[in-house]
Amino acid sequence: MNDTTTSSANANANADAKQQRGIQSLDSTGDLLTALAAAGKPLSLRDLAAAADMPPAKAFPHLVSLQKIGLLSRDASGCFEAGPLALELGLIGLQRLSPAREAEPEIVDLAVSTGMSVAMAVLGPLGPTVVRLEESARPLHVSLRVGTVMSLVNTAIGRVFAAHVADDVRQGLLTQDSLRLAGAERAEMFASPSDAKATKLAPPYADRLAQIREQGVDTALNKPIPGIHTLAAPVFDHTGSIVLVIALMGTAGSFDSDTHGGAAKTLLAATQRLSRRCGYVAVAA
Repeated sequence: MNDTTTSSANANANADAKQQRGIQSLDSTGDLLTALAAAGKPLSLRDLAAAADMPPAKAFPHLVSLQKIGLLSRDASGCFEAGPLALELGLIGLQRLSPAREAEPEIVDLAVSTGMSVAMAVLGPLGPTVVRLEESARPLHVSLRVGTVMSLVNTAIGRVFAAHVADDVRQGLLTQDSLRLAGAERAEMFASPSDAKATKLAPPYADRLAQIREQGVDTALNKPIPGIHTLAAPVFDHTGSIVLVIALMGTAGSFDSDTHGGAAKTLLAATQRLSRRCGYVAVAA
């Protein structure tokens, strides 16, 4: 290689490096947008600057520019919120979004990082239905297959759906639970099982659903398959509706089934990332 060719190659490499560095001021602008999105509500200049960890005097010029191009606007009280361009971009993203497709890499990563099998379920016309199953390095010999419909009462996947769907949806699904994997009889579901129009849930079941909503995860020990433990957690979309449930499954002797343990934290981190990519914003009370 001659000197001219070498110089040209070095120049191209330097040019590529410069192009990848980005614009530092835009990084600061991105910090402000990220802080506003995380808040999930309009913020004043002072609060938004504090959330982005920068002085208000530095934040203000960025916010003015964001207003000019329509990414931000200000409400009647002067707080900053998403502008018309931000809403248009968000709608484009939501139209192209496929929660199941977004979940695919997370499922594979979970199987590799935990050494467990991973299942994904959606709410189909027959109930919570497994649509993806990633086997661990040591596959579990279980009857669970793609297409299996899970009980809303006696499986972790089903209970997570039951905890987050609307009451009327849950009511309709429960009437056919006995037909699903590990399905429940009426006495397990309702406080007055003899009443054909019973709507009040049996206290143990109602308490379990409330616990799932509080903890964000559910566990099933040796059920519905003896020797197999399961942890399941929800994925939400931009409306706050549940769209998927992801579950970890492993043998009882090698499974951390604690809902506050390492496996549960890893699962929740994955489902929370997925929920965020689906447009869900969790706002602290």
